[in-house]
Amino acid sequence: MKRLTGGRAARPVWTCAGIVKAFVNMLTSGRTAWPAWTAAWMCVLLCVLAGCGSGQKEYRYSISYMDSAQTRTVQVGYEPQSESIDGMIQEFLDQLAKDTDSMEYVRTIPQGVEINEWEVEQDCLNLDFNRAYDKLDSVAEILCRLAIVQTMTQIDGIESVHFSVRGEPLRDGKGDVVGNMTIDSFVENPGEQINSYQHATIDLYFSNKEGDRLLKETQEVYFNSNIAMEKLVIEHLILGPKNKEAKKTFPDETKLINIAVVDGSCYVNLNENFMNQNYEIKEPVVIYSIVNSLAALSNIDQVQISVNGDTSGTYRDELELSRMYQPDYQLVDYKDNKPVIIKEEKGDTKVND
Repeated sequence: MKRLTGGRAARPVWTCAGIVKAFVNMLTSGRTAWPAWTAAWMCVLLCVLAGCGSGQKEYRYSISYMDSAQTRTVQVGYEPQSESIDGMIQEFLDQLAKDTDSMEYVRTIPQGVEINEWEVEQDCLNLDFNRAYDKLDSVAEILCRLAIVQTMTQIDGIESVHFSVRGEPLRDGKGDVVGNMTIDSFVENPGEQINSYQHATIDLYFSNKEGDRLLKETQEVYFNSNIAMEKLVIEHLILGPKNKEAKKTFPDETKLINIAVVDGSCYVNLNENFMNQNYEIKEPVVIYSIVNSLAALSNIDQVQISVNGDTSGTYRDELELSRMYQPDYQLVDYKDNKPVIIKEEKGDTKVND
């Protein structure tokens, strides 16, 4: 396995014991100027000791895992044993491929997926995986990639990560080379404001009564800040329209398994009930109900749909699941040129025509 050469050391970190030791050394150094520094050092020492006594351990680093539902990444504090950069790289990669004891999150690199080799070129960590990586479903692969980038770019001198499979550069759903990835390459709801609610306006596309056209419905909703906007859109599509002139495009019992957005591409993973046929609604209406609604978000340009992580086959007769779908507004009925607007206030819903 290739290693980083040069033996660079990890960034120094001040611990409580280290600061106390430095303070004692300063007092016993015999320097005549030490009284001028005593007050400043005492302030620092008291602040640090107060933090040390709080009972909460602070970590310099974290390992990113996937939550059990495979909808987001979870950061868990970690202190590496190694102090060299190459040692930390190997240690972090080992942690990413290690089973967890938690019910809330799972290992980042799935069982069977292995790293053939790694090397560092300038500030980029190159990871080459075995063929099993290509078999990951689209959402799991994106979350795996995100968690790896989140973890590895914490290391001093690692600014990006490049992914390859058996020596061939990783490609996205469009067939384009993914290239070097940084944290800015991903879009993920951090979910930091627990139990807080936000207000947003979302554009949803449902079927008309005849099942051959799309009707636009604008909903003003309150939602938990932990929910990503793309997930919010799919959940409201599954619930169905508020407008009596429209009807839902999702078959009953359809559920969202997970969803992720990378570089403008949205990957939607639905359960098997999505394949239940409702021939009252034409197949393009069903697909573009999803695509147009998601593409109304500013961070989404195209959509791929999978069923239980599988993109093989077609939806009904013609529409391939493996395709990346761009929005198509030719199916939208603009006869009144006035979309229905739904205002939701603290759970109450009313229609404004």
